Amino acid sequence: MNIQSLKQRFGIIGNDPGLNRALEKAIQVAPTDISVLVTGESGVGKESIPKIIHSLSHRKHAKYIAVNCGAIPEGTIDSELFGHEKGSFTGATATRQGYFEEADGGTIFLDEVGELPLTTQVRLLRVLENGEFIKVGSSKVQKTDIRIVAATNLDMEKAIKKGKFREDLYYRLSTIEINIPPLRARKDDIHLLFRKFAADFAQKYQMPTIRLTEDAISLLKRYNFPGNIRQLRNIAEQLSVIETNRNINATSLQEYLPHYNSQLPSVITGQSAEFDYKAEREMMYNIILEMRKELDELKKVTMGLISGNKNINTSNHLTEYTSDPFEQEPKDFIDLEHDKNYQEEIYEEVIDEEAENLSLQEQEIQMIKKSLEKHRGKRKLAAKELGISERTLYRKIKQYDLH
Repeated sequence: MNIQSLKQRFGIIGNDPGLNRALEKAIQVAPTDISVLVTGESGVGKESIPKIIHSLSHRKHAKYIAVNCGAIPEGTIDSELFGHEKGSFTGATATRQGYFEEADGGTIFLDEVGELPLTTQVRLLRVLENGEFIKVGSSKVQKTDIRIVAATNLDMEKAIKKGKFREDLYYRLSTIEINIPPLRARKDDIHLLFRKFAADFAQKYQMPTIRLTEDAISLLKRYNFPGNIRQLRNIAEQLSVIETNRNINATSLQEYLPHYNSQLPSVITGQSAEFDYKAEREMMYNIILEMRKELDELKKVTMGLISGNKNINTSNHLTEYTSDPFEQEPKDFIDLEHDKNYQEEIYEEVIDEEAENLSLQEQEIQMIKKSLEKHRGKRKLAAKELGISERTLYRKIKQYDLH
């Protein structure tokens, strides 16, 4: 089957090279029983790949079961997947087949496989290695002939390093890895998908199809879409239901794009997105530098307090005594001026305490407040000092309610 026929059959929209490559790999691996791991951000449409693989495989007439591993409580996940014997735990009033037994001969799709508990990962590894599993509460080994396709939106290398996912299981699952690109990487597909969704909702709600003006199309392509295709579909549905004017311009569309201002400053200012992102970075650098200065000052104050209090002798080698006048033995000598390790410990303690009490956002708010007070509310001068555009400063003031 060629890619275009596949797209028509499964309702897949788009011509992005990354998407086409993913579909090609799905077609190639479908006739085999190789385990497949589908990767990509949440909302990109990973669930289409296992359906394609199953429908093009020799297992297509057997069962296909999709399991959302992240939606099943940890205490019942083993029972759901592998089944349980009667009386094996409270509430187990009868013997139950698990998904691996029920889907014998077919395909099982494990969505959000990165959310599986480590104990369940061990059981899954055994299924992948020799097709064997044991029901909860049983000692009898059972066999299953099953093909596993898994999907995750996690960075699996990081999960492995943190000890949240078994490395051996990862390599078993990802014999073939298929990555679905995020929507923001498929700029030319965004409007195609929107038109499809708009037509679907017009039919569903029996109303004229909404259409985007040129400036709205441009705006849509510039948006970051953190929720990917799922988010785009949701926006199309909202517009279809709420807007009375069926021709949607950029101004109307903007209201339906969450965090639009923080993601698309270039549309407002008329500057490039790259320019504004640089401005944002420069502002953050300025905040960090200001924090560094304040921490340096705090360090000096702290060192001064240590040097001036608690009966500390300020000679070359300082001896700290307790407040008990009858204690005969002095504490260890501490050279505060030359003991770098001690200074670093004090400095690190100050930094840690500051980091716990002040978030980066709070620092940003304080920086903006100080600059506005310094320049008596003149935003142009404050923006210049902060190293950002006046428009960006206005947005920050609105965002943090600093009027």
